[in-house]
Amino acid sequence: MIPIRPKDGAPSPRRDKQAVKEASSSRVVQRPVPESQVKDARTYQIDQINRRFKPKETSIANGDTSLMFNISPSDPDFPFELESLKCELRVPAEYPQRKPSIVVKNSDIPRGFAINIEKGFEKLVETRKGATLLALINALDRNLESFLSEQKAETVKLVTFKDTRHLEQETTQTGPKSTATTATERAPSPAVNPKPHRPYIPEESFTRDQIAEAKARRAQEVRQLEARMSRLPNYQKSSDGIVYTLPLEPKRRSLLSLGLQQVQSAQLIIPLLYPLQPLRVLLNGVDSQDAEAVEELFTKLAFEKKEMSLTSHLNYLTQNLHILARQAAAAEAAAAQATQTANLAAQSEAKKAEHSSVIPDARDGKGPLHVIPRPPEWTSAAQGSHSSDSEDYSDESEEEGDEEESDSSYVKVGSSSSGKTQEVGTAMTFPSIELHNVELLEVLALSLVVKCDRCRTLNEVTGLRDGIEKTNLSCKKCATEFRVKFRKELVHIASTRAGFIDVTGCTVQDMLPSIFIPTCGKCSTSFPATPGLSSVRGETTTNVCRECHSRFTFKIPQVKFLVYSYAASLPRAQGVRANRQEKLGLHAGEQLPDKGACEHYKRSYRWFRFSCCGKVFPCDKCHNASEESGSHVDEWASRMICGWCSREQKYHPEMCQFCGRSVIGKSGKGYWEGGKGTRNKLLMRRGDKRKYKRVGGGELRKEKKEK
Repeated sequence: MIPIRPKDGAPSPRRDKQAVKEASSSRVVQRPVPESQVKDARTYQIDQINRRFKPKETSIANGDTSLMFNISPSDPDFPFELESLKCELRVPAEYPQRKPSIVVKNSDIPRGFAINIEKGFEKLVETRKGATLLALINALDRNLESFLSEQKAETVKLVTFKDTRHLEQETTQTGPKSTATTATERAPSPAVNPKPHRPYIPEESFTRDQIAEAKARRAQEVRQLEARMSRLPNYQKSSDGIVYTLPLEPKRRSLLSLGLQQVQSAQLIIPLLYPLQPLRVLLNGVDSQDAEAVEELFTKLAFEKKEMSLTSHLNYLTQNLHILARQAAAAEAAAAQATQTANLAAQSEAKKAEHSSVIPDARDGKGPLHVIPRPPEWTSAAQGSHSSDSEDYSDESEEEGDEEESDSSYVKVGSSSSGKTQEVGTAMTFPSIELHNVELLEVLALSLVVKCDRCRTLNEVTGLRDGIEKTNLSCKKCATEFRVKFRKELVHIASTRAGFIDVTGCTVQDMLPSIFIPTCGKCSTSFPATPGLSSVRGETTTNVCRECHSRFTFKIPQVKFLVYSYAASLPRAQGVRANRQEKLGLHAGEQLPDKGACEHYKRSYRWFRFSCCGKVFPCDKCHNASEESGSHVDEWASRMICGWCSREQKYHPEMCQFCGRSVIGKSGKGYWEGGKGTRNKLLMRRGDKRKYKRVGGGELRKEKKEK
């Protein structure tokens, strides 16, 4: 036998897996290369790309070749929502002496991430020298996840700007033309106030740290603004991400001037260096003369309060637009009054100078005219009324006085009375809901369990969307038609109500597994609607944000349904119920007429009291044949009257709970019926097998045993 353990000092045979560590140079053979690749490597490798991806091949003016094709990620666990990478492979005419390059053409990929992919391909070309084009594309596919996970590259957008300040200076510096003037030109013209020339003010410069901090804050506040306003009607965003059109519903519309009462939306202009640069707003649908003063006042206040967020500025504009309009009107009136006062003072001085030789000095007290000075409160009253208007946001709301009270609570921009959810129907709430790193939660597709109002049968209703009414529904037992409509609301830390449900012909009982869309609390990005997140009562749902990859969790411990009222368009089906029961003249212990039997069921010894009308009938056919059945919805009977003792009781299928007698006919009809029917063989019918079974069988067995 060969020993397993080596002797002392001898090397172990298991450690050296290869007898010869390096092969001799005479045995090394190079990898075979096709002859076509040796002759023309560029054409051979382009043919490989054509066979693999079937691209769109075009020739560029420089002799380069452009190949347009799509690359689908081969990794089954690819974390990004990218169906295919649309790229353009550019192969130089001098390839392989010159390096190839790639250009990403996907419109849904930001340019910064596209640059990361292009630079990653360049690194692959440098590190994998001698590799074919197909090998480089395969390497790009394997490293696509790492390229997209890198930090987004910085990009610069060039904007054309035409400087016309030198033209304005030329027009102001040049004097009047020295050409011959006509008679009309020599005629006196009315005095026109020349427009004041605005001096050139250089833009304020900022440091790199200030710019970086401003860009980070702007990005965060813009994400919050888009998360809250993107679902509202009339929401628009410019292609450069600077101008946002938002719906606007003033709090005190009746207190606005006639020109400002027509405002329905506003354009919010957010500079690239916000908050270093001032925030501006433009009111849509109103005259510029009425809106300019309000817009300038809002810009001034927003620039003074840089610590406030964009949402806070919008909330302030919604709540205090009437205050801004009143302050702007007061400022214009004060300016007009100051101008008028200055003109009157100038005229009075001119008159004094004109009559100085006639009118003696009033200061001596001897002249016939005495100059009474203008009271100072006449000029200071208007100026002091708006001296502290722009001091602080909180002080402005206190100027309402007895006329109105200031409301500092949060008012959502654009939440007009027409956009609010009408509080009718059945409200669905999530008490004690747990939201961890979830800013908003909405129901995308709701599934419910409803109970039929007629037969009390539970039915399932799935796929309810916001504002879409389902009408092709019916009970699976009695075929009663009913309709269901869901109107969603956003669930957040201050509201646990998920929406309202309008039903007819049924009532809401419970919530089945439904589809939810959470909004990340860190970056304010909504989870994709496809596929969404499925959750149900008592289940904890955890996932990660597709934008910032932060983890979030939400749990719905319980679901409650509260009936507010029934919508006018969806009335609830109700049966006609009798206020009091009819008097039948029955006495306990006596039998009913014909023991309760009727022409339809002659072996049914009871009467039924139907819950839909409260009246008594021998059977359902007698109830349907009556005149009252057509005036209400039929329902099943829940009580009965025994035909033997005339006692009313709850419905029981076989016997009376008082006298114990059967109400469905005689027990046993001449058959065995599993031991519950006729057991006497003399009364048993001939067709039953047990009538003659084992007759004389015992005597035969005894005889066999004796033998």
